[in-house]
Order: sequence, then structure tokens, then C-alpha cells
Amino acid sequence: MSEEFKLELTSRPRRLRAAASRRALVEETLLSPADLIAPLFVVDGAGKPEAVESMPCVFRLPVEQLVAECRELYELGVPAVALFPCLEASVKDEVGSAALDGNGLLLRAVRAVRHEVPELTVITDIALDPYTTHGHDGILTADGTDVVNDATVEVLAKMAVLHAGVGVDMVAPSDMMDGRVGAIRAALDDAGGTSTAILAYSAKFASAYYGPFRDAVGSAAAAGKPPLDKRTYQLNPANRREALREGFLDESEGADILMVKPAGPYLDIIRDLRGQTDLPVAAYQVSGEYAQIHAAAERGWLDLCSARDESLLAVKRAGADMILTYFARNVAEGRSRA
Repeated sequence: MSEEFKLELTSRPRRLRAAASRRALVEETLLSPADLIAPLFVVDGAGKPEAVESMPCVFRLPVEQLVAECRELYELGVPAVALFPCLEASVKDEVGSAALDGNGLLLRAVRAVRHEVPELTVITDIALDPYTTHGHDGILTADGTDVVNDATVEVLAKMAVLHAGVGVDMVAPSDMMDGRVGAIRAALDDAGGTSTAILAYSAKFASAYYGPFRDAVGSAAAAGKPPLDKRTYQLNPANRREALREGFLDESEGADILMVKPAGPYLDIIRDLRGQTDLPVAAYQVSGEYAQIHAAAERGWLDLCSARDESLLAVKRAGADMILTYFARNVAEGRSRA
């Protein structure tokens, strides 16, 4: 290029990218630990944490260590945790009876966290998959080919009332049964749980990205069997309008927060939902998203921290007010050292 050549430009966007201080001034999307919710897995007993092989740096925690982890997360600036139980096979049955055990693992864990870290927001999963032998999110039909909607919702409503009774701040129905948000809201209100919020999994897709999570809670298909097919209740990944319809229904039934799951592959749904509602929007960066970033980083194909932060910024930029992510602690630790 000749030295004389010069473009006659009035607008040069690079002026605002010329230095780190300028870039900071015009940064449009900010990510902080206060935006994050840490999903945590709890197991019975008093042994050592159990590593989840498909999720690096993620563990199933006995209650005592779960409490310690919750305390440390809160001190790092993470305001909320979402708790998921991993039960012994002997506790499970076809209808998920253990979900209504008032002294079950998850409720004991909630009581302990509430007592030791009262400022932390505690969210619990309302679904039957951790409690059933078949790994589905509800009660199956007699032939085992589908989940019965209304009978499942009846159990979920009872489950939500139990959770509210031990001090859960938000119940999070993740089952995708029709009408469950309305039934849970009515049951909570009738039981005096008007202050318990509902974080609804409004657009939960039948995704290929859930495999490591199912390993973590022990709801994966048995060895030699095909992966669980949840397409009769979870959303078709091809459908955009259907996701918005589900969000509208959950809002009309009394949900306090609407969530999209998974997050990264469904940024368009997050953006669409953000444009449709004035409610807070959450997104769940699921186990498969987390695992693939780690796997690529382990092979030297990506920088872990850069890819982690970019993936989370994309979710927030799309319109999520809060993000469930297994990177929550890692991000918060990085901010505390900065």
C-alpha cells in the first residue's frame, strides 16, 4: 500500500478499541459472580467428595462438605446455589417415592445449608428423575413408553411444598409437564409458601448436552441401553415458537423467573424470551457445554479461561439475567484475584 493512500472516513470504530481503558468504558455486557448460580451435587454419607468423571473439577459432595462449599461460594460473591441429589439405587423405585421423604437426602442438605449459610439463596430441582429407577422425570404409563402428565404434576406439587417447608428460596420445576407451574404455585400458596419463588424451566430442550449431568445424579441409562428418550415432554430442538409458547404459559401460571436450557446452543431462544417477558430470564449452561470446553482446553485447542468467559458473556449478552453454570466458582475465584 502506498504511503499516500488514506481513506476519508468520518467514522472509525477502532478509535474506541485502541486501548484497554477505552474498551472498558464502552463495554456493553458485564459478567460478575453476582450473575451466577452454582449447581451442586449432594450424596449421602460422610466420605470424601466423589469426582464426576465426565465433568472436570465437579464433585458429588457429602452434606458437611456441601455446606462448606456453599459458604465459600457465598463469600466469593456467588449469591445462589441449585442443589441436586445423587441417591443410592436402593432408595429409588418406579414412581420416585423418595421425592416425598420428609427426611430425604436433599431436604437434610437444605436444612444444613440454611442453618450455616442463611444469606445464600437456595434453589432445588423439582423433578423425579433422580428418584426413579428408570431415570425419567415422572411416573410412567403402564407400558413404560411415556410419562403420565397429571399424576406426575400431583407429586411435583407435593414435593415443592416439602421443599418450601425446609426453607428453600426457589423451587425449580425441570420436568416440562403441562400445567405444573400453576399447580405448584397453588399448592405453595395453600400451604403458606407465598414467599417461595418458582424458577421455571420454561424452555428445556430434548438436548444431547445432558449426558454428564445424568452421570452426576445417577439417572443415566443403564449400560448397554440406549440414551433416555425424553422427547414426549422436553422441547424439540428445532422449535422456536413452541419455546415462546411454553414461556408464556409459565408466566401466566405464576412463574417468577423463566429459564432456557441449554444456554449456548439456544441463544436465539434466550433473546426471543427476553423480548417477550418482563420477568427475569435465566439460562442453564449445562454439563455438556461445560465438559466440551474443558475437553478442548485439555487438548490445547482452546484457552480454558477465555473460552469460559466468552461462552458466559454470550449467554448474558443474549438476554439472560442469571446463569446456572458449573464454572461459577472458577469465575468467582478469578474475579477475587483480579
